[in-house]
Amino acid sequence: MAASELYTKYARVWIPDVEEVWKSAELTKDYRHGDGVLQLQLEDGKELEYKLDPKTNNLPHLRNPDILVGENDLTALSYLHEPAVLHNLKVRFMDSKLIYTYCGIVLVAINPYETLPIYGTDIINAYSGQNMGDMDPHIFAVAEEAYKQMARDERNQSIIVSGESGAGKTVSAKYAMRYFATVSGSASEANVEEKVLASNPIMESIGNAKTTRNDNSSRFGKYIEIGFDKKYHIIGANMRTYLLEKSRVVFQADEERNYHIFYQLCASGHLPEFKALKLGKADDFHYTKQGRNPVIDGIDDAKEMSTTRNAFTLLGVNESYQLGLFQILASILHLGNVEVKDRDSDSSIIPPNNGHLSVFCELMGVTYQDMSHWLCHKKLKTATETYIKPIPKLQAINARDALAKHIYAKLFNWIVDHVNKALHSSVKQHSFIGVLDIYGFETFEINSFEQFCINYANEKLQQQFNMHVFKLEQEEYMREQIPWTLIDFYDNQPCINLIEAKMGILDLLDEECKMPKGSDDSWAQKLYNTHLKTCALFEKPRMSNKAFIIQHFADKVEYQCDGFLEKNKDTVNEEQIHVLKASKFDLLVELFQDEEKARSPTGAVPATGGRTRLSVKPDKNKGGQASKEHKKTVGLQFRNSLQLLMETLNATTPHYVRCIKPNDYKYGFTFDPKRAVQQLRACGVLETIRISAAGFPSRWTYQEFFSRYRVLMKQKDVLTDRKMTCKNVLEKLVQDQDKYQFGKTKIFFRAGQVAYLEKLRADKLRAACIRIQKTIRCWLARKKYLRMKHAATTIQRYVRGYQARCLAKFLRRTRAAIVIQKYQRMYVQRTCYKRKQAAALVMQCILRAYMARQLYKALLREHKTIIIQKMVRGWLARQWYKRTLKAIVYLQCCIRRMRAKRELKKLKIEARSVEHFKKLNIGMENKIMQLQRRIDDQNKDNRALSERLNSLENSHAAESERLRVELTRLRGAEEDAKNNANKVTSLLEELERLRKDLQNTQKEKKAIEDWAKTYQEEMEKVLLVQICSCETQQLEYDLNEERSRYQNLLTEHLRLEEKYDDLKEEITFNVPKPGHRRTDSTHSSNESEYTYNSEFAESEEGTRGGEVRDVSKAILDMSLFLKLQKRVSELEQEKQSLQNELDRREEQFQRAREHKKARSAELEYESLKRQELESENKKLKHDLNEMRQSLRGSAEAGSAAPGSPAYTVLLDQLNASNEELEVRKEEVLILRSQLVSQREAMQHKVRNKTSHSYIKYIPDLNEDGELWLVYEGLKETNRLLESQLQAQRRSHENEVEVLRGELQSVKEENNRQQQLLAQNLQLPPEARIEASLQHEITRLTNENLDLMEQLEKQDKTVRKLKKQLKVFAKKINDLEGTCHRLCLERLTTDEPVHPVNIPRREKDFQGMLEYKKEDELKLVKNLILELKPRGVAVNLIPGLPAYVLFMCLRHADYINDDQKVRSLLTSIINSIKKILKKRGDDFETVSFWLSNTCRFLHCLKQYSGDEQFMKHNTSKQNDHCLSNFDLAEYRQVLSDLAIQIYQQLIKCMENILQPMIVSGMLEHETIQGVSGVKPTGLRKRTSSIADEGTYTLDSIIRQLNSFHSIMCQHGTDPELIKQVVKQQFYIIGAVTLNNLLLRKDMCSWSKGMQIRYNVSQLEEWLRDKNLMTCGAKETLEPLIQAAQLLQVKKKTDEDAEAICSMCNSLSTAQIVKVLNLYTPVNAFEERVSVLFIRTIQTRLRDRKESPQLLMDTKVIYPVTFPFNPSSLALETIQIPSSLNVGFLTRV
Repeated sequence: MAASELYTKYARVWIPDVEEVWKSAELTKDYRHGDGVLQLQLEDGKELEYKLDPKTNNLPHLRNPDILVGENDLTALSYLHEPAVLHNLKVRFMDSKLIYTYCGIVLVAINPYETLPIYGTDIINAYSGQNMGDMDPHIFAVAEEAYKQMARDERNQSIIVSGESGAGKTVSAKYAMRYFATVSGSASEANVEEKVLASNPIMESIGNAKTTRNDNSSRFGKYIEIGFDKKYHIIGANMRTYLLEKSRVVFQADEERNYHIFYQLCASGHLPEFKALKLGKADDFHYTKQGRNPVIDGIDDAKEMSTTRNAFTLLGVNESYQLGLFQILASILHLGNVEVKDRDSDSSIIPPNNGHLSVFCELMGVTYQDMSHWLCHKKLKTATETYIKPIPKLQAINARDALAKHIYAKLFNWIVDHVNKALHSSVKQHSFIGVLDIYGFETFEINSFEQFCINYANEKLQQQFNMHVFKLEQEEYMREQIPWTLIDFYDNQPCINLIEAKMGILDLLDEECKMPKGSDDSWAQKLYNTHLKTCALFEKPRMSNKAFIIQHFADKVEYQCDGFLEKNKDTVNEEQIHVLKASKFDLLVELFQDEEKARSPTGAVPATGGRTRLSVKPDKNKGGQASKEHKKTVGLQFRNSLQLLMETLNATTPHYVRCIKPNDYKYGFTFDPKRAVQQLRACGVLETIRISAAGFPSRWTYQEFFSRYRVLMKQKDVLTDRKMTCKNVLEKLVQDQDKYQFGKTKIFFRAGQVAYLEKLRADKLRAACIRIQKTIRCWLARKKYLRMKHAATTIQRYVRGYQARCLAKFLRRTRAAIVIQKYQRMYVQRTCYKRKQAAALVMQCILRAYMARQLYKALLREHKTIIIQKMVRGWLARQWYKRTLKAIVYLQCCIRRMRAKRELKKLKIEARSVEHFKKLNIGMENKIMQLQRRIDDQNKDNRALSERLNSLENSHAAESERLRVELTRLRGAEEDAKNNANKVTSLLEELERLRKDLQNTQKEKKAIEDWAKTYQEEMEKVLLVQICSCETQQLEYDLNEERSRYQNLLTEHLRLEEKYDDLKEEITFNVPKPGHRRTDSTHSSNESEYTYNSEFAESEEGTRGGEVRDVSKAILDMSLFLKLQKRVSELEQEKQSLQNELDRREEQFQRAREHKKARSAELEYESLKRQELESENKKLKHDLNEMRQSLRGSAEAGSAAPGSPAYTVLLDQLNASNEELEVRKEEVLILRSQLVSQREAMQHKVRNKTSHSYIKYIPDLNEDGELWLVYEGLKETNRLLESQLQAQRRSHENEVEVLRGELQSVKEENNRQQQLLAQNLQLPPEARIEASLQHEITRLTNENLDLMEQLEKQDKTVRKLKKQLKVFAKKINDLEGTCHRLCLERLTTDEPVHPVNIPRREKDFQGMLEYKKEDELKLVKNLILELKPRGVAVNLIPGLPAYVLFMCLRHADYINDDQKVRSLLTSIINSIKKILKKRGDDFETVSFWLSNTCRFLHCLKQYSGDEQFMKHNTSKQNDHCLSNFDLAEYRQVLSDLAIQIYQQLIKCMENILQPMIVSGMLEHETIQGVSGVKPTGLRKRTSSIADEGTYTLDSIIRQLNSFHSIMCQHGTDPELIKQVVKQQFYIIGAVTLNNLLLRKDMCSWSKGMQIRYNVSQLEEWLRDKNLMTCGAKETLEPLIQAAQLLQVKKKTDEDAEAICSMCNSLSTAQIVKVLNLYTPVNAFEERVSVLFIRTIQTRLRDRKESPQLLMDTKVIYPVTFPFNPSSLALETIQIPSSLNVGFLTRV
């Protein structure tokens, strides 16, 4: 393919730029071969002429199509070069906010300098088990690849994380370790990841420091090996460190700091425990103030110190050791402040009593004299003598700094060793994954020994990386069986040889260090002489003789030779070490122990890198060996440790993470192209690109190629064999066969070939578009012409019609004018006639009215005259009558007065006689009293009337005065009224009008008030409904939350039970010897809660083969056991509290119903009692009549007194009733004692009989349940008699109290009589007689009243007693008959029975199954443990095992055997748990036992006897209710068991559906041809892809049909099936949406259409199964909205508003994520702009929602089990022989 075909007009290229590194431009003219200039136009519109290099004539790099920009894998780009890589990373980082990108086998991670929500547990779960190429790039994908390869290939793995300081290496390593800890199941056991994280504050404080590029730069490298056991669970870890930058302890450049620990220590110096360290501010110490900036913005060193101390405590370093460490660190600070002065030119001295040196010696436990002496002197040894020589000031200062660095290095090693001990595990390590967090390639303005070692390590790692990349490429070609040639890639072995080979830089450096007078200058000259002319990679700077340049793989680096020798030797005065070893400080002595004693826990010598391995022993005989070890240089140590690291990495499968620092200012999501390119070149990413580009970087499967480039093929080219079709097409399209190769499953393309094919495809589509446009434009033009023609015809028709209408209008107007004239003239004449007629009528009317008024006046005068005469005559007659009447009345009064005086005289004479007075007073007392009362009343009335009369007179006088005044005022008003008479008419009219207005206003007001009242009532109703609905919704939400929490606790409890069982099995396995068997006290939470005593449980434990024997000898992690036990108790407590809360809430719903039930029961009892009392009244009527007759027969006043006939009759009847009651009581007691003795004798006799006679006796004696019914009747009778006796006793006690009260009242009356008698004696005789008579009358009256009340009470008592006697007699008669029948039956059963063939009628079964106690194990074995669900579900009725078990339970309840009931229920529960544990992964088994458990639970409710569960029962079913035991607690246990089975069913279903969802819902093309394959050539990681079938949507629907049919066959409740389907659809929607959010290649318009079609198919399935109301569709709403979001328009503000209102089920993070991931598949689609995404974020910022990105796929909706009674009668159930339960007997 010629360049002229690609470099055409409108082609886009990359040209170099000083600021942006690369700039995009577009060709404005086609390129011709030989042209020296390209005509370009920049993106800002500027024209540019780009000159080509005349020597190379290289054209600028072509730009990839926009459709390829933002790809997940850089090697998938069509054009692979530096600008394409840089632009792709920039677009992903800046526009899509994606920080991870693949580059072949390398993961490029750009530090966002912001916290992103992409590292949660939900993200970890989403990446777990996924192939590396299936999901978007992520550190978790690399970790999953390493973990999967370790488990699959049985090979150790390594993750190499490198990058500049501040690029995020440590964070990436931390997230990788977190992933391993989560997916390997260590979160609940070893938790090594947390321990490593706990060590991070320690390692950061002692190994990190602030630099000019990073505030928390790691100044050492580390390699962490995470160990796994055979089950690939984390068991331990080990850390190796490399090249600690010790020089930072004594020197820091400007704007840099020492290690963090020193500043933390100074910030905490005020604490009491640090007072002895005598610390001050960081500016007070030389070692911490050289950088002149001791503070980091936003960092609190005192708080960080607290974190560090807590981390030390977590890792097992006690408080004393911590204080010792801080003591050593403080002494280093004081050592740096020791001032050395010149004594002379060759010697120095420390002034005596130096404060800082004194503190140093005090803290280190050494003598001041020794330390001050050896800081200024050194010992020289010869073969014969030893000399002590003073040293000058400069050397003394260097010796002081060397000692400080050496102490710090030893302290660093000691801390690392203790961290390894804390992370070490005693379990044998099976494999490991290493995480290497190491510095990247470094180049500064001044590069010294540290940068040289770092770049040397990166050279080694780059070589290993290149070899690994080349190896993978080679394996790919061989696997596809295509010819390949050796790819020429950069080999940096010459650079490595330059550094480490014989006579290399390190070798010459070590040799110079051995020279007595070796210096940096002489070493530089040796380098020049050795390598300057022989090695092209070594150069000498022009302007310096103390530096050299090495051409590394990334860049040229100039190193300054100053300090190389000193840093390499890292010498320290041995005498100073001896002084420290002689210290009294134990920790200091421990730091300087032999190196062999401080080995790492793995047995390998720690690679100390730049740390000096000084090993001074007290033993003098080994001094030479120690000295030799001490002379080992830093370079040699680092080379050895690096060699060990490379051997480890070569023995593992490496995975690479390259961290990029996007800018030097730590701005969030800010991209600096210069810095990024520099790091890309240094970390090997571009080298990977170059190696990929050298071969066949673009790779397509045959199906993908066919789908994408089908438009370039003709119909005849399409064959059934896709491979042959692709070959034929490629041979026609690409002539050069070297540009592609055909593999077994893929087509391999050279770089740029895919872009060429895309150009051909775009040209073909463009030509097709032009043809379509031409046809459409022609069609549009013709349609326009036809419309114009039709419009012209229409206009003509309407114009002609208008003209015709105008003519017709003129004719109509002319005719109308004539008609108008005629009618107008007629109107004038008629008006004149009517006016004359009206005048004549008015005149006649006036005349006739005048004549009528004259006649009326004459008649009126005559009538009034007659009335006056009548009135006068009547008045005269009345006056005469009144005078006559007055005279007659006066005469009568005189006569009556005379007669009254005579009678009064006679009465006064008679009154003087006492006897006559008494006779009269005998019957007149009451009359006197009545008259007295009447007189009093009349006096009161008179007084009231007189008062009223006075008040009326006063008011009348006042009213008269008021009327006079009013009359005067009215007279004046009358004058005014006369004056205003003319205004009355107008005022009346105005008043009438105002009244009308008032009436209208009042009507309107009333209407408004009615409307307001109606509106208020409606609003109150609506508000009440809303409040009730809100409260109901809140209660339902709270109830669901409580259910969810409770069910989650049940899940946790089940998991702990399984863990406990596993531990118990391990203990059993470790203790093979038999011993004393102990009962497991924590066998089940349900058993511990209800304290079941089950023989089945004991036998089951016996069959386990010595389970939990001799526990004291077992090897058990007691701490873990105690934690589990504590957790179990906590869960049980929380479960109990939640259960109580749930019960309390449910009681709120049932309280009203129970109150109604209780009230109805009371009413029924009262009605029965009332009926009995009424029936008793009939029997006592005769006695009552006799009493009344005897009372009537006696007419004397004292007939009702004691001794009278009526009283005697009443008393006799009462005594007879009491005697009869006593007799009946004694008879009842005798009968009760006889019944008890008979029952005990019968029970004793039954127990003594054999089992055969028992079986024979029971049917005869208890046929049809007569004996049981009799016994129940006797018990009921006894209870009734006891209650009546208690009532009688209470009434007797009440009567005693009444008698006591009456006695007290008699005493009071006696006292009152005595007082009255004393008062009467003091009165005169006449008054005394009158008072005594009055008192006697009162006493007799009261006595009569009391006697009448007593008589009424006695009547009531008699009626009540007779009624009770009647009831007792009836009960006793029934009881006597029952006892007689029992005696007869006993006599007949005791007689010998002869075998006689008597025909028996068919027995009515009671729906019970009888079994023996010893058959219980066989029952649960055949019905639960060995039952095959498939046969039961197909051939028998659903829930048959549940019915059989319940019928057995009914029989145990029927015989009142509580042990049997408890044992059976416990066996059922344990057996179901056992079978589910054994076959819990089989959906059919779990579904079968979920259905049967629910049916068993419903049976317990239906036959419990509770009224709320008996509403739908038949009368026969009500007879079958349990009668002796309340199994409500067991119902709760079974409900918990059903919840556990349901959750296990959901997990089983999820495991089956999980592999199908992504493939069927996202990847498979349900609508063929809609989602075209994107031209990415994405290489999936073949090492991760397993050979497995592809699932489609039909596979998912078939599986859903299978689930549904299985549950229906098992008879699962419809409501429960709805809940299961809802959970299924939630899993499908959540998994699909999560994968959509993590896969950029799936976020396109066509994929949105595919998803919506798939969702519609699922909805159709719901409609077919009548499950649309189960809430399953609502669970798919987030997925539906995500698919709609992919398809809607995303440009304007209106579109943003529509998206915000549409996507209410998606969170803001999910919406933004989908918009960022949206990727066009075809050229006509457009990307979402950054401005539009920001608009969406602005509109959604007020949403209150969780920031979580992914949906939680582990959520299980709280399940409920609505009561579903069965209409099946228990007595009709037939048990097939296939169940093998022939030992059961129907009852």
